[in-house]
Amino acid sequence: MSAAPRARDLGFACGNLPAGALNSIADVPGVLVGHRTLIDGDIRTGVTAIVPHGGNLYREKPIAAVHVLNGFGKSAGLVQVEELGTLETPILLTNTLSVGTCCTALVRHAIEQNPDIGRETATVNPVVFECNDGYLNDIQALAVTEAHARAALANASSQFAVGSVGAGCGMSTFGFKGGIGTSSRRLDLDGRHYHLGVLVLSNFGRSGDLRLPDGRSVSPSTLDGRSTEKGSIIIVAATDIPLSDRQIKRVIRRSGVGLARLGSFWGHGSGDIALGFTTANILSHDEKAALVGLHVLNEDRIDLLFEAMADATQEAVLDALLAAGSMTGRSGHQRPGLFDTLKSLSPEA
Repeated sequence: MSAAPRARDLGFACGNLPAGALNSIADVPGVLVGHRTLIDGDIRTGVTAIVPHGGNLYREKPIAAVHVLNGFGKSAGLVQVEELGTLETPILLTNTLSVGTCCTALVRHAIEQNPDIGRETATVNPVVFECNDGYLNDIQALAVTEAHARAALANASSQFAVGSVGAGCGMSTFGFKGGIGTSSRRLDLDGRHYHLGVLVLSNFGRSGDLRLPDGRSVSPSTLDGRSTEKGSIIIVAATDIPLSDRQIKRVIRRSGVGLARLGSFWGHGSGDIALGFTTANILSHDEKAALVGLHVLNEDRIDLLFEAMADATQEAVLDALLAAGSMTGRSGHQRPGLFDTLKSLSPEA
């Protein structure tokens, strides 16, 4: 994990459940995250890759689900995840105009591992999410290439940076600099430790609306004059608890609780989307049996996951805000860092 300040280290832990050892989505065994960050002239963008497990995802598909809080977005692959309840590629995060490029990179990556795709067997469903980083980034430059997407995949690790990195490089949140954040919760079931981890691409929230866990309202020193909410947030949740796709959808829906605690109301112009998957239930592409079994959570225990999802989402956004730092981007546009702003407000500063 990066040396940037993290929310929990600065006293902004959310909820009462314990965090995992890394306090990240990578506390779920097998889950890896990689970035490729692009900073050059007016370019402030990149790609972030989330790899659910180290095997062949097309052949061994994790159970997954999608929930759309507000659908002002241009993501790819959600329809099939909604219909079939599985993932079959890594997940890429990027800027709005680079979705197609990242889709192509995922298709090529899958075909390299599975030469029968589109010939002897079905095609592949690449999953790519986006947020609009055009305030700080020259989004029209179409700077992201397939090579950048492949580099993010190649960089995937359990130790990864947060803040203004990868897809989060040019993002804004509540008028501050936003980006990539993560958090996890350890959950004990039947005498065993499990984890639910969340990673966010945070680019949402109206300037002046941010509410911290201690009740403070914090605004940038100079508001950007927006009267409407025009941002987005992508929330990716992973768990090693065995769930059905229906149960995953119920869990990730609670991400909205964490966003609301922060001051968001999911405005008309905001693309707020959550995807979740479990590494404990995998469906084989080459399954021959007519009937297959799934191990699932007793739904009387699901409140524990609801609580974890709400708390980890809230903390992951704060993680992104506090790690991001201040940034000047395209045409001299600026976003202050929340950490810098809080230091300036401190009586000891």
